[in-house]
Amino acid sequence: METRELTCIGCPMGCALTVTLDGGAVTAVAGNTCPRGDAYARKEVTHPTRIVTTTVRVRGGTLAAAPCKTRSDVPKGKIFDVVRALKAVEADAPVALGQVLLADAAGTGVDVIATKAVGKAGKN
Repeated sequence: METRELTCIGCPMGCALTVTLDGGAVTAVAGNTCPRGDAYARKEVTHPTRIVTTTVRVRGGTLAAAPCKTRSDVPKGKIFDVVRALKAVEADAPVALGQVLLADAAGTGVDVIATKAVGKAGKN
């Protein structure tokens, strides 16, 4: 038997969770005050994922870079692969909110999208 201590991020309560595992399988979750805590703990210890947020360079824009994020979470082990793939991306202005800047980032099946519009330089 193995136990892991986590702080839940499923809601603002931030419950202190204790997860019990047996052979890599979750056998119990304690400390959660809502069902989201149980779901978060099970996922976090067996298949952790994260949203990646960063920026992408913009050519000819009112800003030098556009903020962006993955459309959904990616496996935690793929975060740096996604960031490395984004280093090669440069978008042409204008960039629209929600525009796909990189499809299927690092083979995750998840797109990276712009989280802010960036206008074309010299245009109002």
